[in-house]
Amino acid sequence: MTIATDLSIKPEVHAFFDEATNTISYIVKDPSSASCAVIDSVMDIDYAAGRITFDHADRLIQEIETQGLKLEWIIETHVHADHLSAAPYIQDKLGGKIGVGAKITVIQETFGKVFNEGTEFQRDGSQFDALFEDGDTYSIGNLQATAIYTPGHTPACMVHVMGNAAFVGDTLFMPDGGSARADFPGGDAGTLYDSIQKVLTLPDEMRLFMCHDYGPNGRDIRWETTVAEEKAHNIHVGGGKTKEDFVKFRTERDAQLAMPKLIIPSLQVNMRAGEVPKDTNGNPMLKVPVNGL
Repeated sequence: MTIATDLSIKPEVHAFFDEATNTISYIVKDPSSASCAVIDSVMDIDYAAGRITFDHADRLIQEIETQGLKLEWIIETHVHADHLSAAPYIQDKLGGKIGVGAKITVIQETFGKVFNEGTEFQRDGSQFDALFEDGDTYSIGNLQATAIYTPGHTPACMVHVMGNAAFVGDTLFMPDGGSARADFPGGDAGTLYDSIQKVLTLPDEMRLFMCHDYGPNGRDIRWETTVAEEKAHNIHVGGGKTKEDFVKFRTERDAQLAMPKLIIPSLQVNMRAGEVPKDTNGNPMLKVPVNGL
């Protein structure tokens, strides 16, 4: 698939770093109107206390309101396993449509079984307002966005290209961070390599925005790079590294990694578009499957 790009269109990108989960959320503004989108929002959770708050999301809401922007889209690049989405909270305050990749149904089917969800849990993606297929386009004011299917980390990952900016989710990290794990259910290292190569066919000047950064080797947190920098310097796929080399490294590396600390609440909430599940009495309630992951 050839991805149409227009590098002359330069959306305004405002990043918001969440220290608790090392997540970067974004407000992306159409340069020719007051329309904007939010990408990969965060809902705060004190897991030990079972307490949810919205400080991070409120920062985004305040920025949008202060600038007098119109929120049109709330985008999830994938079903995150390391933080909870604040999409419905933001939507309730500001409106907008919640969008995710169409393969969310695969995630819902897989983890619907893990969490022993009943028949009332819909596995058709209907919790979201839009389900994107590979190459689908949508508009943020006059800014056209394109969703690119990039599985491997999860079956539902997508990269969103908007003018000269692409939001890569967990498909790539900064050049010195490499790539994300591929050992979650439905993940695959070879597929991830192919998806990364798809991203690297974008123009060299394309700005790439990460969903996470961990400050390797003690450097300051960063979240923006370019296709050219990734091709030349990414420690896992740059400099002409082969698919065979990547799969061997990724498989061995993933076998040593612990589960993300928030994977159990994150999956339950995020496969519901950010809604916390409820018990039979209508109270918010999370499950902990024992030896299920």
